[in-house]
Formats: sequence, C-alpha cells, structure tokens
Amino acid sequence: MAWNSVFSNLVRAPLRRLIATWVELRLIEPSPERLDLNPECPILYVLPHPALSDTLLLESLCSRRGLPSPTRRLTFGRTTLRACLPLPATSRRFGRRAPPTPPFTALIEHLTNHPGEDIQLVPVSVFWGRAPGKRFGFWKMLAADSWQFTGSLRRALSVIVNGKSVELHFGAPLHLKDLLDERPSAMANRKVARLLRVHFRRMRTRVLGPDLSHRRTLIDGVVGSPAVRQAIDEVAAAQGRSTARIKKRAWRYGHEIASNMSYPVLRFMDSLLERLWNRLYEGVDVHGLEHIKALAGEHTLVYVPCHRSHIDYLLLSYVLYRDGLMPPHIAAGRNLDMPLIGSLLRRGGAFFMRRSFKDNRLYGAVFNEYLHRLLSRGHPLEYFIEGGRSRSGRMLSPRPGMLAMTLRSHARTSPAIATDRARGLVFVPVYIGYEKVLESNAYLKELKGHQKRKESPLDLVRVLGQLRQPFGRVAVNIGDPLYLDAFLDHHTPQWRLQRDLPRSPWMTDVIPRLGNELARRINDAAALNAVNLVALVLLSTPHHAIETQLLIRQLNLLDTLQRRLPGGAHISLPKGDAETWIAQVADLGFIERRDQALGELILTDAAHASLLSWYRNNVLHLFALAGLTAFAFRNNARLRQAELHDLLAPSWPILCRELFIASPTALDTTLRDMLETFAEQGLLEFKDGAWQRPSGLLEVNEQLQLLGGLVQPTLERGFLLLTTLLRKPSGTLSQDALAEQSRQFAERLALLSGREAPEFFDARVFAGLIESLHDEGWLWLEQDRVHYGSTLEQGARRASTLFDPALRQRLLQITETQGSV
Repeated sequence: MAWNSVFSNLVRAPLRRLIATWVELRLIEPSPERLDLNPECPILYVLPHPALSDTLLLESLCSRRGLPSPTRRLTFGRTTLRACLPLPATSRRFGRRAPPTPPFTALIEHLTNHPGEDIQLVPVSVFWGRAPGKRFGFWKMLAADSWQFTGSLRRALSVIVNGKSVELHFGAPLHLKDLLDERPSAMANRKVARLLRVHFRRMRTRVLGPDLSHRRTLIDGVVGSPAVRQAIDEVAAAQGRSTARIKKRAWRYGHEIASNMSYPVLRFMDSLLERLWNRLYEGVDVHGLEHIKALAGEHTLVYVPCHRSHIDYLLLSYVLYRDGLMPPHIAAGRNLDMPLIGSLLRRGGAFFMRRSFKDNRLYGAVFNEYLHRLLSRGHPLEYFIEGGRSRSGRMLSPRPGMLAMTLRSHARTSPAIATDRARGLVFVPVYIGYEKVLESNAYLKELKGHQKRKESPLDLVRVLGQLRQPFGRVAVNIGDPLYLDAFLDHHTPQWRLQRDLPRSPWMTDVIPRLGNELARRINDAAALNAVNLVALVLLSTPHHAIETQLLIRQLNLLDTLQRRLPGGAHISLPKGDAETWIAQVADLGFIERRDQALGELILTDAAHASLLSWYRNNVLHLFALAGLTAFAFRNNARLRQAELHDLLAPSWPILCRELFIASPTALDTTLRDMLETFAEQGLLEFKDGAWQRPSGLLEVNEQLQLLGGLVQPTLERGFLLLTTLLRKPSGTLSQDALAEQSRQFAERLALLSGREAPEFFDARVFAGLIESLHDEGWLWLEQDRVHYGSTLEQGARRASTLFDPALRQRLLQITETQGSV
C-alpha cells in the first residue's frame, strides 16, 4: 500500500470527527430524501477529483441522513472498490503523473458478464466557499473553491477558512447499464468519465460562473477591441484631438462602467442581506427556480425581473446565491454609483450605465463591447426591461436599449448555421411581489407631481429607520424561460444571414416583440398576496368601505377564480383564508377594522387608498377577463355568448396589450370557460340559450359589481381617450396632445368622483394606450398626427355599449368641458 494511503487510513477517523464538528453545510441540493435511488442496485458516489476532505464530508453527511455509506467496499468480480470513486487527477504531484485511466473498467466488465444487473453512479460536487475564478487581494479567500486547481495545502486552508460556507450538490444518478453498448470496455470507460466530467464542469459553471478576468485586464481588452479602436479614431478625427487623449477617455468610461465582483463582498452581502430580509420580511417565498438550475450550466442566463423597488436586484442576487446559483452582473443606473453605496454594489456585481448615451459615440462603443464580453463568456446578467421602477404598480412598456445591445452581442457570436454545440442565451423572466415596499410614500408623492428625489447615501439612513415597520412577505416567482435562438428563428428566420449587417433590419421588428413577450412572461408568473386581494376588492367600492362578511365572500371568490382559471401559468397564491388575509393587511397598516352596531366594517382613508392602488395594479391583469365579463352584465341583464363575445371583442385585445396579458387561446374559448366558472359560483345562470344575472339575489349582484369595478378605471380611460380623439377630425391632434387632453379629462373625472388615485391619470398610461391602439391597427401616425378611420369609429361605438347610460352620460359630460383643455 502506498505511503499516502496508509497515512490516509491512520488519520481518517479523527479527521472525519473534525470535519463533522467544524464544517457546516449551508446548502445540500437536492435534499437527500429527493434523490431517485434504487436500493436494489449498488450505489457508488463519484467525486470530480481526489480530495480527502470531500470524501470525509460525504461520509459524515451520509451517516447523518441515512444514505448508503461511501466507506462501504463493493466487490465486482475480482475487484473490490470503495463506494466513493474520484475521477483521477491529470496534474503532476510530487514529480509523477496521476494515472489518467478512469476507474470504471471493473464495473463495466462486471455488467458485461452479468447483463441482468445495474450499478448507479451518483455525482457529488463539493464547494468550499464560492469564489469565482479570480485572483483576490484578500489572501484568505484564495482558499475558496474556484476554477483554479486546488492543491492539498490550499484545500486544508479552505477547510479552515470556509468551513462554515460549504455547499454539496448531488447529480442525478447515472445508471451505468444504460451507458453501455457494443464498444470495447476501454472506450465505454472513457465515455462514462467524459459524461461525468461534463456534468461536473456544468455544475461548476452554474455555481461559480465563468472565469472572471481582473477588472483592469477586462477594461484594457474592451478599450483595445476593434470596435472601440474604430470609435476612438472617429471621435479623435471629429473633435480634432489626439488618439491617445481619446483613448484615455475610453479607458475612463470603462472604469465608470465595469463591475468589480469580489468574493469577500459576496460573502459579506449574503450575510448582511440574510439579516436584512429577516428583519424586513416575514419570509421570502421562491417558486420555479429548479428549472433554471438545470439551464445554468450550459446556457448564458439573462434575468429580466419586473422593477418595483430598489430592493429588487439585492433580493434576486441573494436568492440565487442562497440557492446555489452564481449571482448575475447587474445593469444599474449611474445615479446609484454613490460614495460607499456604489463601491459596494460594484463589488457585488453591478455595472453602471448612463440613462442615455445615444449622442456619445465613444461611450456607446465602450458599453456595448463591455456587455458583449460578459455575454460571450457566459456570465449571467440581470437588467430591468422597464428601464425604471414602476410608480403605478403596473408593468411598464419595455425599453429597447438593453435588449437591442443583447441581441447585437448574441448575433456577433452566433454561427451562420444553427448548431447544438453553441452556448444558447436564455432570458429568465422574474416576478417579484411585495406585500409592502419601502418606496410606497415616495411613489405616491411622485404620482401627485412631486419631483423624483435624487438618490444619496442618506437614503440608506432613511431605510434603516424603517426596519422596525412590518413589511409582510415577499415572493420571487420564475416565469417561463425564453430561448432566444428559438424565438428569433420563429419570428425572423433569416436573422442568421443578416447578423453581420451594421444595422440589421430584422432587429427593428423583433426587439419590440421580444420586449412585449418578456413582459407577458413576467406577468404570467405574478404572485398574488393578501394586500393585492384586499386592494382589488376595497378599491372597487364607491367610498373605500365594505362590510367584513362581504369582503370575505369576495376574497374567496377571487381566490376561487384563480384556482379554477389562473390568470397566468406560473402564478402563486397566498396561504391561509380570507380572515387571515384581512388580519395581515390590517397589521401592515393599510386598512382599519371598525366595529359597528350592525357588524364590523373594513375601510381605508384616501392616502392609504392611493397606496393600495399600487398593489392592486400589480395583479390587475390576472382578473382582467373576469372583470370585463362582469362589467358587461352591469348594463345587460341577459346576453347570448355570441353577443357577449362581440361586445368584448374590441376591448379585449387592447386590455391584453395594456396589461401585458398572455392570452394564448382565442377569446371565445376563454370566455366560455369564464362563464361556466361564474355559473359554478352562482354569479350567472344559463337559461333559454343565454346567460343572465340571477334574479332577486342582492349579494350576487354586489359581487358582480365589485368584480366589474376592477376594470372600470381602465375602460373609463379608454372611453375618455377615444371620445377625445373622435371629437376632432382625423389628423388634427398630435400624439402628445391627445395623451395630455385625455389625462386632463381623467384628472377631472377623478376629482369630481372623489377618486384619490393619481395613477388613474398618469400620462404614461395614456401614452401606452395610444401605442396599443396603434399596434392593433385602430389608428396610425403620420407626421406626428394621429389618424383614424371607420375601424376605430365602429369599435368605439361597440365598446361604449359596455357602459350603462348613466355612466356613459357622465363620461361624455367630462369631455364636453372644453374649458379644462
């Protein structure tokens, strides 16, 4: 027996006790109970390289969790093997090369002689700390796992330094019998080893990310790239300055932009954020991350979350790091590059960009090249397609900037012919749902016309002052991933042939399509919570007050509708019952519970009603069709399904575009299911070939009124805009004038009706509505003038019949008040 084997056997027992005492596993994935193991077949664990510390840690874990022991000795023919096999190292140690032959020959020969048997190989990856492959100044962190080879001394240091931050990942068991064919055992041996090495490489990529260049090296590479050198020459010639001087400016731009991801900071922020979330929130619920883990090893991931709060990027990075994925590089606005805060964010992976750089050729070239280098090397990215945080609570129209730069970068590296070996780019939609956000009061002020406050380090002090407030729970839901190559092949099949053009024409059409599709997939994964539900009901009442029992019935109805006909394929629903939800919202300070002689009332004041509108708008799209259907029966006691379809058909596509609703099925099919669900809940009944409201049931009519109230503000805005447009000849109003006049009418309606909801007359909502009408072909633009034809006139007449005569007359009176324009 070799001397190192004798030494290993002598010290194994005390070292195992030391490992069991000192080491804490922060993550075991998947949990041992979820491993799909066949107890009838021999089980062997496979490690990526020989490491006594990994073996001892695995032995300790298996002993605690009741898994088959790695110390077992299994006999296969004349060969006896431990139940834990490392893949052989290929580097030199002490002057000799470790044997490169994989250790599976005996197993393969045994199965060849016993074709009725099978052997399970379970890959095991152990990470002692999670430093990306980069040389850090902080010498102790060199002990963390990275892409660099870990020697014996370094591994011992790693056990000491990173023993409290260890991750262990089990791979799916490989059935050795399924991997054998007619080839000789030597070739089968290499095939098994190759499959395992691919698995371990993908696992390391998923957990550690690609190798990071030193920041200075990366910036030098960006400035020295052909695209940036060309921009330097052009700017130098245009401005009459020396090339060296413009090159220094490009280098400064690189330092202004580039992140400086640091493992010590990642460790620090993980610990800090864990304390912050525990202090701020009652819990963080994550849904749908398992599928992304399977993609991370072989795809470049671009996370595209909705943008509701400054907390978004910190929360997502924390969730990914906690669950064993590499945190992404995050595109952040330059306004966040503040003293202290900016430096910390930069070392956590943030890279900074100016709000606009279309007039700065050199800056644009540097930023594009930097982004391209991150993407081409496979680094995960994160940016917000909305551009800024949503002040109204609804999904904002996607901005084309980052999407266009991502597509250009992807086109540069994509082969002319599709191949399975190419590293694909996958967009990961993420919905983040809060029960209470830190910026609620700031959003309310901005919607009322106050200027947005410039960020400063003092904001951190203000946040710390809010830590004692309750903020409920927060949900992070992963939507349906979008494979970029498949999306482009479907919408623009010739994109690969045009990828080298300086201004590829296919991008003009595909970028808006991509943005809208990602926005729909984000909304498709919405998180419904107690605050959303109560806001949906309470804001549909005339005076923001309701009997508790009616509120409970309506909350139960909304919950049932989402369980029967979910508004998205990946939505999550709140736990508990209606009474629990009311209590939660009251604890968060949004509503007041007031005892009254005839029963308890739930009410809120004007300020809190405005805040609640933000949370209602988060999830309004989930109930759009239910609300539209209920609203149709406000003015119509009885409708045949065909009549109802014709009534809703003009409004539904516009509503889908405005609220970014994923509507894969035709309206008639979805509408039939909705009507049947209404009938199951006793809201409608089918009689003599038509749907009608049940007669004499006051409670049912109240519930229909509340449900229809969900879409009433949206329909009113549309009515005001169409009436404003139709009062003038086609081509009279500009796009901005139409939006502004409509906004003023909406503001007047809000004041006259006592509706304290600034988001109701938000100018951006009207701009988005005009865009939706344009996309649907109801109007078109010529020389910045809005034109329309008979299609819009007929559609407006049909849509107006949704309103009862009193409401329609009220809206017409608002638009007749020309003095306000």
